[in-house]
Amino acid sequence: MTDLHPVRRALLSVSDKTGLIELATALAERGVELLSTGGSAKAMREAGLAVKDVSEITGFPEMMDGRVKTLHPKVHGGLLALRDNDAHVAAMDEHGIGGIDLLVVNLYPFEATVAAGADYETCIENIDIGGPAMIRAAAKNHGFVNVVVDVEDYDALLQELGDNDGQTSYAFRQFLAQKAYARTGAYDAAVSNWMADALSLEAPKRRAVAGELKQTLRYGENSHQKAAFYTDGSNRPGVATATQLQGKELSYNNINDTDAAFELVAEFDPANGPACAIIKHANPCGVAVGGSLVEAYQKAFDCDRTSAFGGIVALNQPLDAETASKIVEIFTEVVIAPGASDEAKEIFAGKKNLRLLLTDALPDPRKPIMAYKQVAGGLLVQDKDVGYVGMEDLKVVTKKAPSDAEMADLLFAWKVAKHVKSNAIVYVKDGATVGVGAGQMSRLDSANVAASKAARMADVLGMDESPAKGSAVASDAFFPFADGLLEAAAAGGKCVIQPGGSMRDNEVIAAADEAGLAMVFTGMRHFRH
Repeated sequence: MTDLHPVRRALLSVSDKTGLIELATALAERGVELLSTGGSAKAMREAGLAVKDVSEITGFPEMMDGRVKTLHPKVHGGLLALRDNDAHVAAMDEHGIGGIDLLVVNLYPFEATVAAGADYETCIENIDIGGPAMIRAAAKNHGFVNVVVDVEDYDALLQELGDNDGQTSYAFRQFLAQKAYARTGAYDAAVSNWMADALSLEAPKRRAVAGELKQTLRYGENSHQKAAFYTDGSNRPGVATATQLQGKELSYNNINDTDAAFELVAEFDPANGPACAIIKHANPCGVAVGGSLVEAYQKAFDCDRTSAFGGIVALNQPLDAETASKIVEIFTEVVIAPGASDEAKEIFAGKKNLRLLLTDALPDPRKPIMAYKQVAGGLLVQDKDVGYVGMEDLKVVTKKAPSDAEMADLLFAWKVAKHVKSNAIVYVKDGATVGVGAGQMSRLDSANVAASKAARMADVLGMDESPAKGSAVASDAFFPFADGLLEAAAAGGKCVIQPGGSMRDNEVIAAADEAGLAMVFTGMRHFRH
């Protein structure tokens, strides 16, 4: 096998015809013989190009609604034959098999068909068979054959041919082969995962995971770690689908924190009013709703002004000029929102390092998707926590019942607690967090941290007393003992929302009654590790 190998004959069969005519024309100008199938052949002929149908080569027509057209020895032999193997060359001569030096294939749009909500039979018909078979054959024989599966590689192919007088290098063919196997692997993953969902298989024997590179990152969580960002094809609105209008390239931590912020703010339906979440190290340092977007931002910011510095701001409504002017008063890493006014964009333009991400939509906080976490030697796979609790799901367990205003704050606090690292305690007052205790080893410590945050808020804002006084308190999991509950009461909490389910629920309820608290159980917990 020589390093350089000429491209004399090419088979082009694509679903996405972007750039097809330009590529085929450039190949034809180099004297490359063009083979094709169906719609691709038709498109090239209409452009005035000379092209042979694969059926002319195989002697068999396309049949069974196009299911059988390239599955033939004259196609696969042309892709798989080793050009420097005498026995292979003799077999080609004996059976009239011509070599195929270039395969250009992109597959039936299975992922797009599923994403569009097509029925089972339609999805089945959009599973490509001949395409993956040819791609794998060509990729295996990359010593001689080029295989292109991405439109974005057309220019690179033509550049390679131009640089090498109509030939390609072994290194280039290796590069194409790796991309080809990754594409068929991702395609098979999409099909297998879709079928697992269609069959309601909660834990299939094998679970395939695939992604497409969105960007290489400068480093990971720390500067000595290499990292990259891949999209999963779900098109869920968020950091993976957002358009970045300005600012430096996102870092690994930026992406992680921005995702946490936007998923949290999406819990608040924009139809019910503006909401803002400010995140630091994947935990909320302030969340609020308000009569206007700037009011929601200010209330969220006031919760923990120290931690908000260098944080991530997520909004559930398009960014306006007034809110933009307020945000740029301090250093902020990223702002993510469904949209932004021209005036807001102009204000941000003066802060060149501030990243502005626009998504056009919010993610559905109740839409089930899969969540993955790597552990040594394996993957943990679960449904994303889309658990929802409404007023009708709450059970009052104390002698005192919450007022309507307290109930609204309890439900607000519960939504926030879902997005705080366990153990989580959240104090809320008048539609805004006033203290967040995250990631502590005991619930008592989290209640204490949240109370200290509220006390600091009072000092910073010059308040007469801690805003935790009269607050609603949420706990992401049950209180195993009454101590954490009593710590929240001592801080000024007046009502509590928690899952319940502890062996000592009766002791905790009795302690709440003695402290004059109203308490409701949700029957659902929100651990977040």
